[in-house]
Amino acid sequence: MTACSALDSAAAAIVGVTELHWLGFPDGHLVADLELRKAIARLIRIVKPDLVITQTPIRNLERIYAAHPDHLATGEAAVSAVYPDARNGHSFPELLDEGHEPHAVPRLWLMAGTDNNLHVDITDSLDRKIEALLAHHSQNGARAEELPTMIRDWAELNAATAELPGHAVESFKVVHTE
Repeated sequence: MTACSALDSAAAAIVGVTELHWLGFPDGHLVADLELRKAIARLIRIVKPDLVITQTPIRNLERIYAAHPDHLATGEAAVSAVYPDARNGHSFPELLDEGHEPHAVPRLWLMAGTDNNLHVDITDSLDRKIEALLAHHSQNGARAEELPTMIRDWAELNAATAELPGHAVESFKVVHTE
């Protein structure tokens, strides 16, 4: 396990995630190419999730931290893996040869975008979210001190948009895949 994956595991444990999958792509070098799409489609066919939550592939200049090139590439590849790759037996037929049958993900939520249509109240879990984000020491650097305020401000802005003042909200764009 690499130092980064150990930090990711620690962060995941803080929010109750017990199963992580590493695709082996180097940090800072992701591109939304066929190789990444196939890796994500393979994982979808193995795990068979009912919901995939990923970064929007659209750059949001209002939240530049969410517009990291790796995040955008992951979002683009994940959307393509959900539709059409994971559900289509003609996409990456070698996955069938590996025994991975197609799987249609019924729900896709995109985060960090501007055209959100789902708002989830995270008031009771906001502190754990911040603690998990702070566990990524290598990703925070000098902004670690301001990270809690930034995350709270975003959650309050989402709450205002959702007309839930006094709450913390995570907002998503729901994409219908069926």
